[in-house]
Amino acid sequence: MVRRVIVMTHPSPSAPGQEIARAGSQHSLTGPAENFTGRVRVDPVWPATEIFNTSGGLVTFEPGARSAWHTHPAGQRLVVRSGLGLTQEWGKPVQEIRPGDVVWCPPGVKHWHGAAPFTALVHLAVTGTVNGRNVDWMEKVSDEQYNQR
Repeated sequence: MVRRVIVMTHPSPSAPGQEIARAGSQHSLTGPAENFTGRVRVDPVWPATEIFNTSGGLVTFEPGARSAWHTHPAGQRLVVRSGLGLTQEWGKPVQEIRPGDVVWCPPGVKHWHGAAPFTALVHLAVTGTVNGRNVDWMEKVSDEQYNQR
C-alpha cells in the first residue's frame, strides 16, 4: 500500500496573497462634462498597480451619452455588458457594439465610444497605464459625427 503525505505550507507574512475589493467599497464617479457629452457614471472596479499595470471600470452611458475623442497610451479593451453602443475610430465609420462584444482600442488610436441615441450602454473598460497615464482627452464628438450612421 502506498501512502501519500501532503505537506501544506503557508506563505510568509510578506508574500502577496489574494485581495478582495468588496462591492460598494469604491465610490461611483460622474463622468466630467469636459470629457463626456450626456450623463455618464464610472464605477471603479480596480486600480492599476505596480504588479498589474491595468485599471478596470464599469462605465454606464445614458442614451445619447458619449466620450470625447481620446487615445490611450497603452491601449484599452471594452467588454460590452448591456445595452447598445457606438464606437468610432478617427477616419472610419461609426460601428454598433452589443453585449458580449469586445473592442480593442490600440495604443495611440484616436476614438470615442458611448450609448446609442435611445438605448443606454454599460461596458467594462480595461485600460493600461504608461507613466501614470491611461488616457489623453481631446475635443468632444460633435452631434454631426455622432449621428453619421
